[in-house]
Amino acid sequence: MAAAVKVLVVDDSLTMRALLSGALERIPGVVVVGSADGADDARAMRQQFHPDVMTLDVEMPGMSGIEYLAELMDERPMPVIMFSTRTEAGAAASIEALRLGAIDCFPKPKVAVAAEFDKILAKLGKRIKAAKGAVVKSGTMGKAVAAEPIDWNGRLLAIGGEAAATQTLFDLFGSFAKNCPPTIVVQHLGAGLAGTMIDQLAAEIAPRIVLAEDGMAIEQGTIYLAPPGDHHVVVDRWPEGRLRMLPRDPVAGERPSISILFAAVAKAAGAEAVGVLLGADGEDGDAGVRALQAGGGYCIAPAEPRTDGYVMTRRMASQAVPPDQLSRQIMRLCSK
Repeated sequence: MAAAVKVLVVDDSLTMRALLSGALERIPGVVVVGSADGADDARAMRQQFHPDVMTLDVEMPGMSGIEYLAELMDERPMPVIMFSTRTEAGAAASIEALRLGAIDCFPKPKVAVAAEFDKILAKLGKRIKAAKGAVVKSGTMGKAVAAEPIDWNGRLLAIGGEAAATQTLFDLFGSFAKNCPPTIVVQHLGAGLAGTMIDQLAAEIAPRIVLAEDGMAIEQGTIYLAPPGDHHVVVDRWPEGRLRMLPRDPVAGERPSISILFAAVAKAAGAEAVGVLLGADGEDGDAGVRALQAGGGYCIAPAEPRTDGYVMTRRMASQAVPPDQLSRQIMRLCSK
């Protein structure tokens, strides 16, 4: 029997700490080892209880959650799940937290009652269990430099990942050539975060990045980020394809679904399709990789460093690529 996931809850509100701790204790296989009211308390409890995962409030007096997260990721990285307010400032803080290396960011319930926590309990439990043992990178990486223009070979690029892939996506797109292959992205972001992520990326990267909409022409030099919500995103044909939104049920609890996107790209583009699957959580994406390969396409996944070399995070992918070579390999696959 697997050992329980040990969680440390950090929030300056006594009520929120009690409600969140109570909710987490109802998740099988999860145990709350402590609750801290700020960074100082959290440091001491981390030394005392050695938690596997931390939940952290973004908005705390004194040292904010973002500042403490940056300290954690710089000194002793560990899996962290953030909680933030449902505001424009909260969305910006959420993206910053994910970029620093947080596993996910959940909106705080509008009303501090147990029933509100119940609405996110299943997804929160899934994220916490997936976070245990996850490889967490430091958030203090240098700014990526855009690659030289490519001689595009006509391949269509699809990328899928969890919220924890935010840091990787900023690094990846920062090193993309301005005339990068047309790129469609499904990332499991919380509601209201996609627009903020696009705004932050647009200020830093060479290619154009937009929120995907039904009927959009798929063009070179553009990255399309699928909005979270009521639709899956697919491709109608290739070449000269357009994006289409499908109002179907969630797949593996996710909508839009990585697997739906990959399967659609495989059907439309066949051998001209390239997929990139980020992250080690296997519920959404694996079926899409199989569809890509069955259609003649190619899928790569980042490899995690180990003492004896690199290990692929998704074993069914065509190739494992060290993170610092990911952009270079994508451009190579999509160039003549």
